[in-house]
Amino acid sequence: MKVFTYLTFVIIFAVGVPSIAKAQWINDAKINALIDEGIRDTYNLEFNKADAAFNKVVQRYPSHPSGYFFLAMVEWWRILIDLEDESRDDRFHDMLDDVIDLCDDRLDRDERDIAGLFFKGGSIGFQGRLLANRKSWVSAATRGKEALPVVMDASEIAPKNADLAFGTGIYDYYAAVLPEKYSVLKPLMMFLPDGDKEQGIKALKHASQNARFANWEAMYFLMQVYYSSENKPSSALKYARKLHTEFPDNPVFHRYLGRIYIKLGNWQRASKVFAEIQKSVKKRKNGYNTKMHREALYYLGYNEMLEKNLNSAMKYFVECDRISRKIDEEPSGFMVMTNLRMGMTHDLMKQRNYAIKQYDKVLRMDDFRGSHEVARKYKKSAYRR
Repeated sequence: MKVFTYLTFVIIFAVGVPSIAKAQWINDAKINALIDEGIRDTYNLEFNKADAAFNKVVQRYPSHPSGYFFLAMVEWWRILIDLEDESRDDRFHDMLDDVIDLCDDRLDRDERDIAGLFFKGGSIGFQGRLLANRKSWVSAATRGKEALPVVMDASEIAPKNADLAFGTGIYDYYAAVLPEKYSVLKPLMMFLPDGDKEQGIKALKHASQNARFANWEAMYFLMQVYYSSENKPSSALKYARKLHTEFPDNPVFHRYLGRIYIKLGNWQRASKVFAEIQKSVKKRKNGYNTKMHREALYYLGYNEMLEKNLNSAMKYFVECDRISRKIDEEPSGFMVMTNLRMGMTHDLMKQRNYAIKQYDKVLRMDDFRGSHEVARKYKKSAYRR
């Protein structure tokens, strides 16, 4: 369950935490500066630099959970740039288990220890988030259920904190939305507080504007929510632009910007973004991998097809198909749609025999979003723009 995410539980750093909380927190300007530096390095995928910064936090305060938690967040972003790769999952869970053990030691001594509460809740929540990404819905919801009382205890200590509004906003939104989308979660949600979608969005906006550490992550979630769940790409675009401007080397934000322009029908700007992505792939910039290259090729080819630059479109599609056949174990959506667009492009080029061969290829693949219906249609009657 996407209840918690990166920086959700960094709220104890923020201004306005009660004095009782401050007494249990690290009061060290140099450490705060290191954490700021590590966070920015993480978002820009400068993982080695981020690891170095957070390891210094661990060395300075080895019994405090913060440094260990942030090291796990660096690992999280290593996973996030290629979610299909599960090779880092076990290490990520182990790192968070270590944080939880350290927090439990603190909570055994003081059940109101703010650092123990926040970082334990954050660690459990992140384990749940990865389980959700792996479609292990019941396990993910169970972890969310375990984390919630920890977070609620912490919120009683710092009820007006803007960074905390980010965490509660995430819960309110997804607790309302996910049970409707995934019926398997409804029985589990009966034992948790009800969500409120509008209240969740309001809290996320508040965090994006006022949180000291979670503002960027709140923007990231708002971008995702407006793009996917709410289908409001114009609202998503505002956050995508800010995130890409602030962290230009983050491929996740870069790709979202291009996808949002496509959803808005602004192919001119989308093509510019995906051309930038293609260049970053060729420069081998961190996170700009083969799958991103394939996606860029597909959208660049489709734009060329729309612009009637048919030879150029075909070159993009052929390369996209070549990459798909290299990396796909089973035909992906990109492979299916690329072959469909190749058939349509052949039709526009008056190469009917080649077009039919492409439609037949599509029909031999699994149906992807109505691809079979479209292929049968144009196999019967040639595609004309």
